[in-house]
Parts: sequence; structure tokens; C-alpha cells
Amino acid sequence: MAAPLMIQLSDIQAALARIRSDIRISPCTSSETFSGLTHNSIFLKLDNQQRTGAFKERGALNKLLTLTSEERAHGVIAASAGNHAQGVSYHAGRHGIRARIFMPLPTPLTKVSATRAYGAEVVLHGANYDEAYARAVEVGREDRLTLIHAFDDEAVIAGQGTLGLEILQQHPDIEAVVVPIGGGGLISGIACAVKETNPSVKVFGVQPARIPSMKAAVAEGKPVTLNSAKTIADGIAVRRAGELTFPLVRKYVDDIVTVEEEEIANAILLLLEREKTLAEGAGAAALAAVLNRKLQLTGKRIAVLVCGGNIDVTLLARIIERGLVKDGRLVRLRIHLPDYPGALHRLTGILAEHRANIVETAYDRAYHGVNLGDTAIDITMETRGPDHIAELLSALVAGGYTHERIL
Repeated sequence: MAAPLMIQLSDIQAALARIRSDIRISPCTSSETFSGLTHNSIFLKLDNQQRTGAFKERGALNKLLTLTSEERAHGVIAASAGNHAQGVSYHAGRHGIRARIFMPLPTPLTKVSATRAYGAEVVLHGANYDEAYARAVEVGREDRLTLIHAFDDEAVIAGQGTLGLEILQQHPDIEAVVVPIGGGGLISGIACAVKETNPSVKVFGVQPARIPSMKAAVAEGKPVTLNSAKTIADGIAVRRAGELTFPLVRKYVDDIVTVEEEEIANAILLLLEREKTLAEGAGAAALAAVLNRKLQLTGKRIAVLVCGGNIDVTLLARIIERGLVKDGRLVRLRIHLPDYPGALHRLTGILAEHRANIVETAYDRAYHGVNLGDTAIDITMETRGPDHIAELLSALVAGGYTHERIL
């Protein structure tokens, strides 16, 4: 079987010229906070500020603009649970192209509604992306619709690569670029653009530890299919690296690292608090790697992709809570105390003395190995951080309380 053709720098340059009038030049701003925390000069490339809230519309638009008149007349089809769906729908509608999008049945209503609002026909099908994609391919063949793949398409890869050219235009002296990886469309385009323009710039990829499909592909020397896994970085939870993206990643990307769920949650929280920027899990993964020293970079000028900001508000609330736990600003303790009047008052007095804010309590007299005549109370508290938690634990020991930390 012949090796797939790789895109060239000229393809990305042509894509940039093609989409320039329809795509925002997203800011690539310096972050004093993250620069100080990492001892690097950090620049956040905020492509979550695109019209649909994510970088995906770059590749979708480039593909749409390369269609023949016959392909435009028949329409396009795509499969996606989120950002790609919205990018295809928005730009297809703007250019008068009929679009049909297959989305998995569990897709959040907000994403389905947004995709429909941009003008596409949405078909809910299958329990997951793979089933929705398989059906989209089948229907596309039957109805002669052009498939716009979420990442494994040359025009899509070239469109995503325009981000790399923008970064180099905004910061010609950048020394490293950190990019989230799902199927590889974004990083393969960016890496090609960056390395072919300035080979000295390092390009690093980041994947969720629960489903590192591209990292596994590099290790095996070919794309492999991983088991499905749940992650808050659902936008990059891809089970198998792309056939077109993999050789580009192998050629151009310097290293791929993974991040844990709590690290991603904490990055989302810090972006919200410190930079007033909303990122989804996939959009915050690259920053999570930098903040948690996964790349061993010091004193470098680093561009970090914040590439998506479409997040369900209920999920955001849970992610913020996880981020607070990871940051040591929310802690839950199970404390054993005598079951008599005034016992709780004494305990809360110790907590108040050390300025812990109680947000939730729950009593239990029958479980958790509680002695007869005693009770266990789970107390969730807002704290100032790990040092404050250590102070509280010391105070409880000094007060004679048996306790355990609940994770």
C-alpha cells in the first residue's frame, strides 16, 4: 500500500490566504501569571475566541472552499459530537452549502441546538462517535455528499495548520509550541507549518492519560485502536490516530506527553480565575502539561494553544469543583466525635478559629466504623490551599479528633 501524501507548507500558506477573510486572527497574549508559575515566557493562543468557540472551523472552512461546484451543489456530511459539527454547520451555511451532521445520541442538547442554529440538518445516531461516523460515511456514499472528516483530511489539516503560521507571525522568536492532540489534525498542521518555517522551534503534543492514541501510535509505529475511555477532555478523546496525521506527527513533533484529569480540571480553573478565559477540557490540556512540568522547559518562550471553549455549564461546575480540590482550596474530612450536646460546637469552633469555611456537612452513626455513642461527620470546607489544610489537620490532632481525608 502506498504511503499517504503529506501536506506541504505551501498547502498551509494557501489555506491561510483562502480562509483569512472569514476567520478571526486570534490573540496570542502574554500571561504574567503562568509565566511566573512555570519560569518561562508563556503566550496563550486563544483560538477559543473563534465564532463557534473553537479552532475547528479553520479546517472545515478550508475544506468547504476547496469543493468543486458539483460537490457544493450536492452538499456535505460530517460526524462530530461538538466543535467540528459547529464549524462545518456555520461555514457551510454562510457559503450556501447544505450540510448534514451526524451526532451521537448522548450529545449534550446545547451542542445539538448550536449546530442546528448554524443551519445544518442534525441527525442523532449511535451510542458514540464511531457509530455516528460509520453511518455518516454510509449515507454520504448513498446521497453523494462530500465527507468532511474531523481531522484525517488534507484540506482540514492544512486549515488547522494556519494557527502555526499565525503564531510565528505574532511571535517570530517563539521557541516552543504546545498543542493538544486528539486525532492529530491540529498538531500535524501546526507542526508542519512551524517546522518548515523555523526548524529550531520545538513542537510538543498533549493527550489525556486515559486515551493517548497518538502516543500509542508513535510507540507502535502505526495507528492503533485503544479502548474507549471517559475524560473531561472529550474533544480529544479519539481512540485511533489518523492515517494522514500520524506520519506528519512522527516527522515533525518532538514529543508527546499526557495529563491527568485533575490536572486538566485545575488548568480550566486557573484559566478562568487568572486569565478570565473559558476553556473546555481539550482546550486546557496543553496548559495543564506546561503547568505540571511535563515538558521540562525553563526560560523558554512558549506558545500554548487554548483551542476550544465550548463547555456545558453543568460540567463546568463539576470541573471547577475538581480543580478546587486539586488546588487544595476545597477539602472534605471525615471526623469522629462523641455524640453528645456541644460536641459539634466545639469542633466547629476549632475550624472557625483557623478560618475554614464549611460548605457542606453529613452525619453518620451507623457506618464508617463508628463506635457506639460516637458519630462521624463529613465536612467539606473551603480553604486557602495545601498549607492551610495542613494547619487544620494539625489543629484537629491537637484537639484529640480522629479524622481522615476523603478524596
